[in-house]
Amino acid sequence: MSSRIHPHKSALRRLLISLQNYRALILAATTCSVLNKIFDLAPPVLIGLSVDVVVREQTSWLASLGFRSVPSQLGILALLSFFIWSAESFFEYLYSYLWRNLAQTTQHTLRVKAYGHLQKLEMAFFEGDSTGRLMSVLNDDINQLERFLDHGANQILQLIITVFVIGGAMAITAPGVAILAFIPIPIVLWGSISFQRKLAPRYRDVRERAGDIAARLSNNLGGMLTIKSFATESWELERIKEDSQAYRRSNRKAIKLSAAFIPLIRFAILFAFLAILLIGGLKTWEGEIAIGTYSFLVFITQRLLWPLTTLGHTLDEYQRSMASVNRVLDLIDTPITISGGLKPIKPNDVTGKVEFKNIDFNYKERDPILNKFNLNIAAGKTIGIVGPTGSGKSTIIKLLLRLYELKSGEIKLDGNKIDSINLKDLRRCIALVSQDVYLFHGTVEENIAYGNQQATKDQIQNAAKLAEASEFIENLPFKYQTLVGERGQKLSGGQRQRIALARAILKNAPILILDEATAAVDNETEAAIQRSLLKITKNRTTIVIAHRLSTVRHADEIVVLVKGKIVESGTHEILLKQNGAYSDLWKVQAGLQASLLLNK
Repeated sequence: MSSRIHPHKSALRRLLISLQNYRALILAATTCSVLNKIFDLAPPVLIGLSVDVVVREQTSWLASLGFRSVPSQLGILALLSFFIWSAESFFEYLYSYLWRNLAQTTQHTLRVKAYGHLQKLEMAFFEGDSTGRLMSVLNDDINQLERFLDHGANQILQLIITVFVIGGAMAITAPGVAILAFIPIPIVLWGSISFQRKLAPRYRDVRERAGDIAARLSNNLGGMLTIKSFATESWELERIKEDSQAYRRSNRKAIKLSAAFIPLIRFAILFAFLAILLIGGLKTWEGEIAIGTYSFLVFITQRLLWPLTTLGHTLDEYQRSMASVNRVLDLIDTPITISGGLKPIKPNDVTGKVEFKNIDFNYKERDPILNKFNLNIAAGKTIGIVGPTGSGKSTIIKLLLRLYELKSGEIKLDGNKIDSINLKDLRRCIALVSQDVYLFHGTVEENIAYGNQQATKDQIQNAAKLAEASEFIENLPFKYQTLVGERGQKLSGGQRQRIALARAILKNAPILILDEATAAVDNETEAAIQRSLLKITKNRTTIVIAHRLSTVRHADEIVVLVKGKIVESGTHEILLKQNGAYSDLWKVQAGLQASLLLNK
């Protein structure tokens, strides 16, 4: 996330490309900003004309247009003033409305686009990044861009218009004096570009440090039970202080540089203003410049140069937002390594035959976990997979779901390679109850219906009964409408697991995967779930991964996996007769060879 994917493209260019569908809105907002600034710059002209009318009377510029009397000339100026002030106010309302609308639209578009893309990335991506850092990109960085579009974009546009309109007017009315007002502009531009280049890497670092804090906070809030149980609150507080101090130091470096920008501009502006005041005044006194023109020059010079003092703040916001834009667009531009095939399938048409052929796989920067792995699972059968931790049991499931890409080999579903099947259709055919149960913050009912949101209340309650969850749900304060809390923290481990099982049952997929689905339940509940599974697994391909061998003893076939290879396979009875690895494990769990457990 820290490296830029498109270093040759500027952040602004990347942003404009991503917002090309909103060109009409950008054009409308820009037009209103330009018109507002043009009308905003008109009052100094009116002041100059008013002075010209009062001093020159019938020989004024307005008199040359046919308005001979002073009252009529002042009346025209009053009408113009009313129109100009009204137009300025109207376009100020419009540009404010349009820029804010664009800011909200951009915020919404980028957040949805970034999150949508994030969901398509493989699991390896999430292993290499932290939830807190991703939250920082999806929230803080996008909000930073919104703040700039609310105000900063309009300020930059109006500053450009101010320079061109006033510069042109001054060049026409008094070219000899006007040149003095332009002297500080190259200094300001040079300073702006120089400061911008130096600020860009500093603000990139600021955003990185902000991501580090978000990652630490997210990690700690999720692990609060562990922190409290190990009494490490003081240590964790120190680590938060260190991250916060690093963010503070990074910001301080950027602030130190950006704060020096405005004083530089002020002195440049002061020089130009004094030059206009003195030299223009002398030329007016000598009769070379009309009094009205001099009045216009004095007022308009301030309108030209004073807004440049805000350039430092505007550029500061711009650099912060562009640093954020790069982080958001880098996320959006992260390549999707797992793409779905074109073949559509319907769950109702799937029999559930699964084949693993010559599978090689290893996680990134880790030793191979599967080597020439082969396994055939007949449609409608229940297969149990057992073996020591790290033997590759859960990896098989992740590969079937295409959460990771194979190194070599192929996996087939009903004779079709899974990489040729539409990815969503493939995953709709598989209901998973994982070892690490995740419940969303919401009601019990919402969590059970998560995979089948069209389910009726009767279907939800029936799934809960099959999962042996209905009894404890009925005893909850609000039954099925009880909130489970973040990650289901208001429920016990066994309760969470039974709700997850009910969720999988309600999905009604042709393939059911239970990855340690009974690990957190007591023996009585496990026995009840086993009875339910006899009904659930009927005419459905079921893969059961378990450490408890009692969970898989009734499977049609049990395979024993050791270091990514199948060392034994058969029914429970056949494996016991072989007196191999499965038999040893069964005896240990049955308590017949407790000493063997100690010796291994």
